[in-house]
Amino acid sequence: MGSSALTLAGNVHAALWPSVSQAMAYRGPERRTGAAVMARLMALALDEIDYGMLVINDEYQVLHANHAARVELEAGEHPLTMEGGQLRVRQAQDLLVLQEALLGASRRGLRKLLSLGTGAARAGVSVVPLPALPGDPLPGATLLVLGKSQVCGALSVQGFARAHRLSPGEEQVLIALCDGRSPGDIAKTHGVAISTVRTQIANIRAKTGSVSIRDLIQQVALLPPLVGALRQKPEARTAAPAGSASARAMHSADHLLEALGALTS
Repeated sequence: MGSSALTLAGNVHAALWPSVSQAMAYRGPERRTGAAVMARLMALALDEIDYGMLVINDEYQVLHANHAARVELEAGEHPLTMEGGQLRVRQAQDLLVLQEALLGASRRGLRKLLSLGTGAARAGVSVVPLPALPGDPLPGATLLVLGKSQVCGALSVQGFARAHRLSPGEEQVLIALCDGRSPGDIAKTHGVAISTVRTQIANIRAKTGSVSIRDLIQQVALLPPLVGALRQKPEARTAAPAGSASARAMHSADHLLEALGALTS
């Protein structure tokens, strides 16, 4: 993960936080309802972003985790995890690094890019301070943005392929190219001649207007991320045990609403 995740975090904050702030600043009788609606919209918007995002407070309590973050952390491979609604690290050496970054964010308003974990589990995390809302007696929360494990999201690649009318074979070649595989590797995996793969690449470039493979991959990498619509429904999560990770994730949006609602009282 590079500066793109940090930029995305800043853009999300700039786009969503003023609306919540405006709702919170309103003093009329609809203030609580307006804040709750904006908080719900913010939670829904974050769920449609294909970057894992968590909002935490100074005590490492997770106020909200979007869908991508819940999937990433519950998989058990990310350096960060959620236990009992609290953010935790899996490896002791990451604790001080995370603590210093969160302290800098909450007390000094500093943004920072972190690299946590080791080996195949190594992951990037952007730490972004969120200023306190008007009239908020508590310090601002902190937004954590988890780095993506893939340069090109699978759904984005599929959407790109269909938009340019690529054949199923060409789509598979495009996916392999975005994974960093060479034409020779692709030919070997698919059991075809390398000349066939080169012809498919030429067709893909012609259909997408790409001047090179590098230009093609850049087009796909810059696409807006798509999040799958086929996700576990809330009613399915209600059957999870109260102490399970799924049950805790189900209430993450409610934690955010409660945190914002406390400011309206």
